[in-house]
Amino acid sequence: MAIYDRLLTPLRVGATLLPNRMVMGAMHTRLETLDRPHERLAAFYAARAAGEIGLILSGGFSPNPEGVMETGGPLFNRAEQIDEHRAVTRAVHESGGRIVLQILHAGRYAKVPECVGPTGAKARINAYAPRALSTQEVRATIDDFARTAALAVQAGYDGVEIMGSEGYLINEFTAAVTNARDDEFGGSFAGRIRFALDIVRAVRAQMGREPMLIYRISSIDLVEGGMSGVEIAAFAKEIEAAGADLINTGVGWHESAVPTIAACVPRAAWRDAIRNVKEAVSIPVMASNRINTPEVAEELIASGVADLVSMARPLLADPDFAKKTRLGMADEINTCIGCNQACLDRIFTERTATCLVNPRAGREIEFAAGKALQPKRIAVVGGGPAGMAFAINAAERGHTLTLFEAHARLGGQLNLAKVVPGKAEFHEMLRYFEVRLKRLGVTLRLGQAATADELASEAFDEIIIATGVIPRMPDIVGADHPKAVSYIDVLAGQVEVGARVAIVGAGGIGFDVAEYLLGDALESLDRGAFFRAWGVDPANADAGGLTRSDAHGAPRRSVHMFQRKEEPLGKGLGKSTGWILKARLRKARVMMTSGVTYDAIDDEGLHYRVDGKPHVLAVDHVVLCAGQNSNRKLYDELVARAAKPKVIGGADVAAELDALRAIDQATRLAMTM
Repeated sequence: MAIYDRLLTPLRVGATLLPNRMVMGAMHTRLETLDRPHERLAAFYAARAAGEIGLILSGGFSPNPEGVMETGGPLFNRAEQIDEHRAVTRAVHESGGRIVLQILHAGRYAKVPECVGPTGAKARINAYAPRALSTQEVRATIDDFARTAALAVQAGYDGVEIMGSEGYLINEFTAAVTNARDDEFGGSFAGRIRFALDIVRAVRAQMGREPMLIYRISSIDLVEGGMSGVEIAAFAKEIEAAGADLINTGVGWHESAVPTIAACVPRAAWRDAIRNVKEAVSIPVMASNRINTPEVAEELIASGVADLVSMARPLLADPDFAKKTRLGMADEINTCIGCNQACLDRIFTERTATCLVNPRAGREIEFAAGKALQPKRIAVVGGGPAGMAFAINAAERGHTLTLFEAHARLGGQLNLAKVVPGKAEFHEMLRYFEVRLKRLGVTLRLGQAATADELASEAFDEIIIATGVIPRMPDIVGADHPKAVSYIDVLAGQVEVGARVAIVGAGGIGFDVAEYLLGDALESLDRGAFFRAWGVDPANADAGGLTRSDAHGAPRRSVHMFQRKEEPLGKGLGKSTGWILKARLRKARVMMTSGVTYDAIDDEGLHYRVDGKPHVLAVDHVVLCAGQNSNRKLYDELVARAAKPKVIGGADVAAELDALRAIDQATRLAMTM
């Protein structure tokens, strides 16, 4: 059993003693937009406190109206709001936890017409151009931060975190690229950091010495004209001198062209930038970004990179992360796979956050707790995400489960996803499912395709059909030609794909196939390979920490992607990760054609038309990614026998390979049993 001595060692931050070095980082949830918002937030944070996380950082609250993330976004600037926050802090404290309020002014990232910034320069990720703050307005904003900090303490928070990273307002002042001011808050390095330092001093003066004061610094900006490593180290020293108890480290700006937290980023990739801050100060420093296991967290502390670790999404995935670490149950942690599908992708599309691997996240008040009143014998047919998720949740409620899987191993199409470069974290998802099924005593019948006769003979109380999907055969002449192969055969390694490839279908599966055929699996596992591919200087010698990316030679295959729809390929990819995949494929010189009519596949290759004009693409293989159909054969047989099975996952709806919907549906059904 692994030992996490350093991770579990208490640490004093200012006047507060934290029980361990694990922190839930701040993240936007948009729970405040739902019904019963304060009850939801209280339950959400209380669950993490009960899970023994050492400290919770709340989502960001703006200190004034022009700093909100979006219209109606979180704002804390009035005494009348104190009681709303007390509901949250009380729930956390009663659960044994500690929580600080993050104060975040979005600056030119605020998606509101009245957004402001150091200058009027518009962010490329915002439709609105900011209004430049006057000198007097800058001073008023400093007062706003201090007022919100005072309100936070009155509301019971254990302190505040000042958000000075990720390209928000304070970061916009510290970087030369966004601060061309000619007053005392611009120009020289000392001028550019004055805004941040004045905020820290004002907040400390308002709160006194007891509450924690955390400053989130940008450890590497990853934008042209950002701060250098030398500047960041000097800035960190000034932040300490101004009165901070702890420095948290952020990475990159939201408009950076370098991924920072997606699964394609190696774990703990930003350790050098964090160490640069750690070596500059004497107060504790917290590491963040792509830390999702106790092993990684322990190593960062043991090696002197940081004193604590911040994990936001991992605490969505498993609120009991810290408790399981302490109890020696790390193999039962439901690991964050960095997919962003249910958290960041939802936040960036104006929906509330939850978690693909844990649908309860942010929905704590919606799920029944405790054991079922009447235990049942339940059969689950299909060992993919839906079947496994249902079996685990139903077994936790006290039911007796038998899971049938036609193949010799569990996982279904997770076994395809995990081989795609950048998706290695799916191994962790499968590991968690397998461990939990074993610990819960679920009977596994692997390599056994359940039949209607067999299910009837064992007299199960409930039958759950989770038989997944089968690839759809497109209506193309020659779809059965030897050159035509299914995406399943390709990702399963059953076909040795040639040097010239056409991909029919440009949904998520088509892009995954292209990445599988062209991508470098090492890039998401090795920091050096990642930095070279994306042009990052880990030493941050120059402003912004960017350098020239490796020149890419000829890709190992020539790949051409096609789709019938007349729209840009990849339009349906995830908001926070799709751009990464498209950028990688551009580097690999993938051709993309939309508005296609397919004529035939034959010895010559793929025959197709665009705007009625015929073309022939000579290829070795045509990979068919033309969608899926639900595999409902067994379900239909059972219904024909007057049985009443329930169907979940891809067997219910076959739109793409939607593990998010499948796991959510399976979990909710199990809670009704």
